[in-house]
Amino acid sequence: MSDLEIITFGCRLNAYESEVMRQHADAAGLADAVIVNTCAVTGEAVRQARQAIRKARREVDAKIVVTGCAAQIDPDRFAAMDEVDRVVGNQEKLEAHTFHALAPAGLGTSDTEKVSVNDIMSVTETANHLIEGFGGRARAYVQIQNGCDHRCTFCIIPFGRGPSRSVPAGEVVAQVRRLVENGYREIVLTGVDMTAYGKDLPGAMTLGKLVRSVLKLVPELPRLRLSSIDSVEADPDLIAAIAEEERLMPHLHLSLQAGDDLTLKRMKRRHARADSVAFCEAMRRARPDIVFGADIIAGFPTETDGMFENSLALVDDCGLTFLHVFPFSPREGTPAARMPQVHGATVAERARALREKGTAALRAHLENAKGRRIQVLMETGTQGRSADFTPVRVDPCAAAAGALVDCVVSGDDGAAWLAEALR
Repeated sequence: MSDLEIITFGCRLNAYESEVMRQHADAAGLADAVIVNTCAVTGEAVRQARQAIRKARREVDAKIVVTGCAAQIDPDRFAAMDEVDRVVGNQEKLEAHTFHALAPAGLGTSDTEKVSVNDIMSVTETANHLIEGFGGRARAYVQIQNGCDHRCTFCIIPFGRGPSRSVPAGEVVAQVRRLVENGYREIVLTGVDMTAYGKDLPGAMTLGKLVRSVLKLVPELPRLRLSSIDSVEADPDLIAAIAEEERLMPHLHLSLQAGDDLTLKRMKRRHARADSVAFCEAMRRARPDIVFGADIIAGFPTETDGMFENSLALVDDCGLTFLHVFPFSPREGTPAARMPQVHGATVAERARALREKGTAALRAHLENAKGRRIQVLMETGTQGRSADFTPVRVDPCAAAAGALVDCVVSGDDGAAWLAEALR
């Protein structure tokens, strides 16, 4: 091995931060190293990261650096692994000087140098990192916010990301403009708690106002997309932008987590079931072509069969299309880990039922679209995504990744639309 490898787990924000690390590492001349950017959202995510570290040690002769949320929360656990040379915190991984210290002249192995993880809860600002581009050419992510001030009972992420903090709007616009100049046709705004954006900035800034600013000040941007939002905190400007701005893509991924009011209360969520249904109905009236995805947890502690049925029914009641199903696994250090647990087999069965429901919802969305004209952002030579994030297989198509191709839907294969490129 003669170069740098970054293994990324978890969210879109981690994907963005991996590109920031790559840029810093290149500038510092860091090579012959593997950086594992971990996720801590579930116990399984941590297990997968540890497995990847062991695999990397078996396969390559290189220094192994571990960072990300799992490393931030439990650095000693990773430092104790014989395979690991250095553990770096979530704040430190975004600082250029970290990578100069990790370069060949600075990558020490003494115990005093092995861990570089500071108190993330003391961080008060999020710097914008002007990256030039991404490894893939289809779409690029721009971080607008980091951290979370809420304390959902199942979630450890605030302790890995720190308090909520926003990137100033001007810096976001500059980053978007830079990426568009470098050829990206779709930008995804991302963060940990996106709808908290602006609360720490002057001028009553909100996510909706930021979206309006990006679209106004970067008119050459064809597509702007949002990552996951908390629907109950959507501000009026955001709702208006979704309804009125054609360049804001008609796809929202919602952090719903459950469809039962008692479960939501025990999760310490900030919405009730009726709020989720009302939001989806209102958005569909305002933007009839909108499509929803959602996170839903299966088998949360104390969840009964009836409570789970309410979550299952939420798929139809909200008209969800893309489901991200999490089988609940207790995360040490969270209140939910101390609650009465649902039997593992029951959790697995409920997760299976939710996934089946999600598969049926996607198939229903795909049906009866023959003849529809769509524009596809190509991700590979033959596959891409429509504006509403539906996967599309295009034939014939010789367009490069990142190209926008006008198509007509010819059918579907149960998982994606089949389409023909218009000449």
